[in-house]
Amino acid sequence: MRFELVSLPATAGALRTEVRAFLAEAGSTWTPAVRARSWMGFDRDFSREVGARGWIGMVWPREYGGQERSGLERTIVLEEMLAAGAPVGAHWIGDRQSGPLILRLASEEQKRRILPGIARGELAFCIGLSEPEAGSDLAALRTRAERAPGGWRLNGRKIWTTFAHLSDYMIALVRTSPAPEGGSRHAGLSQFLVDLRSSGISIRPIRDMLAEASFNEVTFDDVVLPEDALLGAEGAGWAQATAELAYERSGPDRYLSSFPALSAAVDPLRTVPGAEAPLGRMVARLATLRQMSLSIAGMLERGEQPAQEAALSKDVGNDFEQALPEQLRALMEPDDMPHDLRALLDDLAQLSPTFSLRGGTREILRGIIARELGLR
Repeated sequence: MRFELVSLPATAGALRTEVRAFLAEAGSTWTPAVRARSWMGFDRDFSREVGARGWIGMVWPREYGGQERSGLERTIVLEEMLAAGAPVGAHWIGDRQSGPLILRLASEEQKRRILPGIARGELAFCIGLSEPEAGSDLAALRTRAERAPGGWRLNGRKIWTTFAHLSDYMIALVRTSPAPEGGSRHAGLSQFLVDLRSSGISIRPIRDMLAEASFNEVTFDDVVLPEDALLGAEGAGWAQATAELAYERSGPDRYLSSFPALSAAVDPLRTVPGAEAPLGRMVARLATLRQMSLSIAGMLERGEQPAQEAALSKDVGNDFEQALPEQLRALMEPDDMPHDLRALLDDLAQLSPTFSLRGGTREILRGIIARELGLR
């Protein structure tokens, strides 16, 4: 594994200034509860504003609603959105992974119909991977798509599906043919573009410790899909999904989820004796994680598939963003904290357990890393 240093483009400074000015105005009324949720905050109006500025699908061709900008410019926008705690959830998944997958694999008709809607912030996506009783073993999934007149018939269930109850589409990994006897369980899996308004789909929200329902269980009961709902080649779903996960696991959302609390804590901690060294360690670790994420962004821009590097980045990034709230809390008495900081830390204490679940558990990530290092 390698993490080569990358240089940001010459346009970085001006773009960062522009995004910060927009966020200062747009976020003037955001509460600590909004900032604590960041990319788990779902606000379609905000996503439309971001889309109107050309900051969704930035790297895509203009014919599909993109701006043909660089992946590193896109990373700058992502960093600023997360640092501000912006509620980007309505466009996050579509911009991060579903849109790039459609751009690479979908039919021309689907690209022209769907990608501009994502870029405008009008279409929201969710990812159908995990299933009941399968845990983190994706190859054990049971949801099936079978050939039917004019297309496919879909049956099964997905669970822990973020924003399914609010989204327009799901990209689902399902089985289209049995795994060969004695062969790889990854064979026979395919990906489908599922319109969540289709008949036969039921969505049950799963409430978290904040009594919110970002996760869902989705049931498919004889859902009819058109022929071109198949994304890519039939049976190639495992390789496609694995490549897609590099986008999901490598971004700044894997170490900046708690950043708004760190930002809010810097000024109050200036007067706390002994806070300098632990605060410095936090900032130094943050800087290292940022360089890892930028390095992976550079690999993706070059067309590489840094699945192992992305797994490592997510694993250590999750450790950082989960530990950060309690590390900050240990440096200051609650009564001495500004209200906004205390509110941020209270919400993050209940949200942070999910950080190492979304996008793959630690156990799965460390298995990927171990294979790359030849340890298993």
